[in-house]
Amino acid sequence: MPPVCWIILAVLAMLLVLLAAAGFFFISFSLKRKGASAQKATPKPETAEEADSVMAQNEKRIAARAQQWASACRRQPVQIRSFDGLTLRGELFEGAADCHVYVIEVHGYTCTHMDMVTGAVFYAEKGYHVLMPDLRAHGESEGKYIGMGWPDRKDMLGWIDWIVQRDPAAQIILSGVSMGSATVMMTAGEKLPANVKAVVADCGYTSVWDEMGHELKQLFHLPAFPLLYVTSWLNRLVAGYSFREASAIDQIRRCTVPVFFAHGSQDNFVPTAMVYRLYDACPTKKELFVVEGAGHANSLFMAPEEYGKRLFAFLDEALAET
Repeated sequence: MPPVCWIILAVLAMLLVLLAAAGFFFISFSLKRKGASAQKATPKPETAEEADSVMAQNEKRIAARAQQWASACRRQPVQIRSFDGLTLRGELFEGAADCHVYVIEVHGYTCTHMDMVTGAVFYAEKGYHVLMPDLRAHGESEGKYIGMGWPDRKDMLGWIDWIVQRDPAAQIILSGVSMGSATVMMTAGEKLPANVKAVVADCGYTSVWDEMGHELKQLFHLPAFPLLYVTSWLNRLVAGYSFREASAIDQIRRCTVPVFFAHGSQDNFVPTAMVYRLYDACPTKKELFVVEGAGHANSLFMAPEEYGKRLFAFLDEALAET
């Protein structure tokens, strides 16, 4: 073989090694339990100062209400075994004794179930039971790599089954924010028991591929090719799924229950444009509430009264149809 061919092969081999190293770094940065953090991954918000003030004041007021509820209500720790052998933990916050409505409230990226109390209190004040799990690789649940909603969709089926075994008459609402929103949308594409009545998807992404590509550009100013392709392949090896298959938009096309979509108009972490694609893809009864001025995961805090009014009008109708 001519020397030039050896040089070309050596250069190609070096490039492959560098790409693999970069891919493993990106996985460790974004998906490995001890390496990932929302603080590192979230871009600087693009919301206006006035909107920030409104959201901060409302969040503080709702958080105080939520903490009071969480401290006073009956709670029990719960756990299940995942389809691949992980112990998953969470808490059930019990509602009215005669109520059969259960909400599975799902947290976002690198959060825990207790980060969801500000949203859960709205359901609790309706008398609903609220089950708040820690997703795999979060909180008290086991797991080495964050699932971004994809393996978590199967975990959600386990939580749904836990509720149905506890209360065969249960009416279940799947609700999530950010990665939790993607999780419930991905779950919605699976074969669900008749107990599941509605989905609430707040600021979820269309797919892990789309979201990772957006973050690669936002944080590192890099195009998708070739790093995202390599990272997706490596993630299949270490975490069991590729970024392309982890698609909320493909799953929502198979959805059979009503879906309430919410998103902030100024979301630059999960771009607002994604919610329009998700809404258009959904074949069931649906509603879209884009909150003007709100950033990522802040729609509730920007317009709590309007959010609650729209949400429960939608859910009341969905629950009444059964």
